[in-house]
Amino acid sequence: MSAVSARPPAAGQSLYLVADIGGTNARFAFVDATSSAPQPIANYAVEDFPSFDEVLNQLEVDWQELKNQNSVLEKACLAVAAIPEQREISFTNNGWRFSADSVAARLGCERISIINDFAAVARALPALESDHLEAIGGGEARANKPMVAIGPGTGTGVASLAFDRAGAPIVLPGEGGHVDFAPITDIEAEVLSRLRAQFGRVSIERLLCGAGIMNIYRALSDIRDLAAVHVSPEAVGGAAQQGDDTLAAESMNTFFSVLGSAAGNLALTLGAHGGVYLAGGIAPRYIDLLRKSDFRARFLAKGRFADFNGEIATYVVTHPDPGLLGAALVCLEEPDHGC
Repeated sequence: MSAVSARPPAAGQSLYLVADIGGTNARFAFVDATSSAPQPIANYAVEDFPSFDEVLNQLEVDWQELKNQNSVLEKACLAVAAIPEQREISFTNNGWRFSADSVAARLGCERISIINDFAAVARALPALESDHLEAIGGGEARANKPMVAIGPGTGTGVASLAFDRAGAPIVLPGEGGHVDFAPITDIEAEVLSRLRAQFGRVSIERLLCGAGIMNIYRALSDIRDLAAVHVSPEAVGGAAQQGDDTLAAESMNTFFSVLGSAAGNLALTLGAHGGVYLAGGIAPRYIDLLRKSDFRARFLAKGRFADFNGEIATYVVTHPDPGLLGAALVCLEEPDHGC
């Protein structure tokens, strides 16, 4: 857990609590009506807290260190790596459980919004500055056109953003990380065969996440009859960056190739002329490998619609907390009625 220094709220100020809760980290911040920039409270490692109640216990301690006693918590928006419509929030990649009612009771605030974590990332896309985006390949991001975020991390998040006639953003959440994996090359077909024997159905998340890097690495180890010496995705990525481990290099190239195909499919499906954005924890860490990989070639490899995708820009999101920014924007856009 790491508490983060932030600008103290002013006396009597109305505050909004925002959170981005994934499979690995739970980030909390506050905003007020004067700015959409989240002021950080703390970043908690999920593995350090057996339950969400224990996270809230720690949050109350860290929050009190920042909160002026005269401030008022007006509402909260929690972005979660889960299906937000559930009565009890159940995470895909960690064991935490909670309900909006239980959080409202703990915070003393009835206005609790729960949204998908990648819906929050998608909402943040139009607000990102150029210094928080790293272009990969050509194409152009056109204003007020559909935008798509896909994020390999602990899992694989996907969400989209469209605009109404007045240019107001409309978030289109979904569970695109769980669509079927479709191999393109013979080697990918062999990888699929091994993963199918292990998992049955194989979604793109079985390849496009931290555990997915290991799934690819172990499958290629078996296919190439090479020893699998690395035991973590960070070790595989690090070995690929060093350039002297052919199995690690092929694993990371396969990872980014599959990501390119998936991102290209999303671009076609949504007509994403506003751009396709790679978020999550993996792509920003390995931009050098991403650039050298077949990512963009696979993004474009859509037969008769290669030119269509060629007009669409692809970016890596380097903003440190796009989920918090998106949750803050959602909070600020909701009408104020207090708690």
